[in-house]
Amino acid sequence: MVFQKQLQLPAMRRGFHLITEYVLQGLPELARVRAGLLHVFIQHTSASLCINENADPTVRHDFEQFFNRAAPENAPYFRHNSEGPDDMPAHLKAAMLGSSVSIPVTNGRLALGTWQGIYLGEHRDHGGRRTLVITLLGE
Repeated sequence: MVFQKQLQLPAMRRGFHLITEYVLQGLPELARVRAGLLHVFIQHTSASLCINENADPTVRHDFEQFFNRAAPENAPYFRHNSEGPDDMPAHLKAAMLGSSVSIPVTNGRLALGTWQGIYLGEHRDHGGRRTLVITLLGE
């Protein structure tokens, strides 16, 4: 079985957000898969996806702090700033974290670890709605 669809996320403020529930709600077909793989891809260059700690919100805060220092706004060496001071840093953060995650599926459920969740890294102050392409492969 191969199934693919687009999923629209609501606009979220800048930062790191758990989106596991959005993905699960948008994919009722997951329950039919005994063994497979879910691939989640974001169609944007200024937001990212990753898997990390899903329990303690300070992890998401610390992620934001780290990446803001790694790719600071208004750095004098950035040339790409036509869309504002958060534009180039957003592209760099997205490049560091990546645009997709793949998760095993076992007996109709994501085979995430106990403390794992899917993160959206929203790296723009006003990024707007984000589009995911989710592809489910399995039997």
